[in-house]
Amino acid sequence: MAIAAVCALSAGMTACSDEPDAKSIFVDENELNPAAPTYQLDYFLENNFREPYNVAFYYKMKDVLTNRNYNLTPAEYQKSVDLAVLCKYLWFDVYQSVVEDKEFLAKYGPRIIHLIGSSAINAANGTELLGTAEGGIMITLYKVNYLNPTDFTTLNEWYFETMHHEFAHVLHQTKTYPKEFDSVSVGYYDALNWQDRSNKTANMLGFVTPYASSEAREDFAETIARYITMTDKEWNTVLANAAASTETAFDAQANILTKLDIARNWFRDSWGMDLDALRAEVQKRQNELTEQKMAELRAQVYDIPVPAAK
Repeated sequence: MAIAAVCALSAGMTACSDEPDAKSIFVDENELNPAAPTYQLDYFLENNFREPYNVAFYYKMKDVLTNRNYNLTPAEYQKSVDLAVLCKYLWFDVYQSVVEDKEFLAKYGPRIIHLIGSSAINAANGTELLGTAEGGIMITLYKVNYLNPTDFTTLNEWYFETMHHEFAHVLHQTKTYPKEFDSVSVGYYDALNWQDRSNKTANMLGFVTPYASSEAREDFAETIARYITMTDKEWNTVLANAAASTETAFDAQANILTKLDIARNWFRDSWGMDLDALRAEVQKRQNELTEQKMAELRAQVYDIPVPAAK
């Protein structure tokens, strides 16, 4: 009866219909708009992240997802294209080629990747935030506007070491890593002053990086991420520094290798994944990352045909 009354009152202004208007004032954020200047990247993200992995890839900075304690700027479009194709090539495709369970990333991968153009600097202690993992759901990457697509040392330092690090957190938040890991370097973690340690000092204390020496859970993620992304030369430098340790209470190199073995076994036993095979695939792809390769990767976006306007 109430519906009929509304229709009757509306009759003088417009016809009353039982059918809703096909045009909605609410726009579906996932709806592709061929008229948008960002259509090609939006289409690429839809078909390479959301559809296969249920991952929302946000390159347009979302204030509700950002940390208000930092002054941040959005990612540039062209840099976002580069990082999107690199995330597929150096991260998602790597796992797909190594892990037997092809639903692995759809099940356990992050649900959101959020790009930030600028750095996130903590003025209190002078540290720089390169990435975060929020409750196993969202990975945020910073400094996108400074991306150099063929400098894989910087790519790793700013993005992919961060992604492997944060994904290690996502995985151990799902299946806890062995607590024996925490005891290997107990007594040498420094949550307040780790940033004052040099790389060599950290290595000589049995850690792969200064940040690894901040606490055990960061040590676990750093050991995995650095082993995956470091070249043989870089990894051997870590081990050589550790071997030169004058600390007589323990063998620093042996401690690093012990922690790596714990992580390696955890990957195998908990996830059915070969950590060494994962590293080998990452190293192979890094070595193939030339200007020509980047042009091929970008073409995955820029060669997407844009539908003609209706």
